[in-house]
Amino acid sequence: HLSLRRQRQMCIRDSIRRLAVARQHIVPKENEIVMRDDDFIVSKTDLKGRITYANRIFMEFSGFEESFLIGKQHNVIRHPDMPRAIFKLLWGEVEAGREIFAYVKNICADGSYYWVLANVTPSFDDAGKVVGYYSVRRKPNANAIRFITDLYKRMIKIEADAGSKEAIAASTRYLNDLLTEKGISYEEFILQLQSA
Repeated sequence: HLSLRRQRQMCIRDSIRRLAVARQHIVPKENEIVMRDDDFIVSKTDLKGRITYANRIFMEFSGFEESFLIGKQHNVIRHPDMPRAIFKLLWGEVEAGREIFAYVKNICADGSYYWVLANVTPSFDDAGKVVGYYSVRRKPNANAIRFITDLYKRMIKIEADAGSKEAIAASTRYLNDLLTEKGISYEEFILQLQSA
């Protein structure tokens, strides 16, 4: 039977180890992992974006074990090739109680990456209050990813040129101008790319 002091020491040591792992810098590699046609990556988060559930496929593709993922911010798998404006849009929609579809490039524990078509929805309690978020990701259309890759590169350049304070607003304007030019909503844009 472990003493209370020993349990606390083990808990502190485990927390320090987890913090060190979480802060490790993952160097992106040009190694794409492609989802299988019948794969579905599923995760749930709380209102702060901390992972509360990760399915086996999520763990397989991310390269992280469940014990590492649970309690971590979902952005632990955010690839640096993702524009900040896309996440601002995504969070704005789900925080407002609406679902959203988005193409997302994720980074793996080993630096590899994988693309997904994410469907993110709010989770509601019995009273209709948002209590967290639920995301199901599937294999994206390869043609869509070619287009999205170029779009995201342009958005990242705009964000870099605008500077930290104006980055998201500048990139969002560019995306909104593109959608206006096409005469479609963001959701229509994403779903058209997926079905092309």
